[in-house]
Amino acid sequence: QVQLVESGGGLVQTGGSLRLSCAASGRTFSDFAMGWFRQAPGKEREFVAAISGSGITTAYADSLKGRFTCSRDNAKNTVYLQMNTLKPEDTAVYYCAANSDKYRVYGNPNEYVYWGQGTQVTVSS
Repeated sequence: QVQLVESGGGLVQTGGSLRLSCAASGRTFSDFAMGWFRQAPGKEREFVAAISGSGITTAYADSLKGRFTCSRDNAKNTVYLQMNTLKPEDTAVYYCAANSDKYRVYGNPNEYVYWGQGTQVTVSS
């Protein structure tokens, strides 16, 4: 079992920045690839970013490249999502997830077994 706890969400103005954190416990953190997803009201959960167990490989949703950066600190069992130049359309609940294939990055939420409870990000216009 892997437990994931997100933090860092909140209310920010358009153009602002937030850094989300996801703390993991229960298993060896570097054995897991990690992903970030988001879900806005009335919409399906969508892929944001993913990172391999070592942190060497990352992947991003095309629409978010250049604004969002995913990183991890395996010594702290934590994965991060730095979000810059935020827009109202970035408003959503953001979730982190873990996949036991540490060498790959996946954009499909069905590939992830463990999920956090989510953290709300609201961008005001």
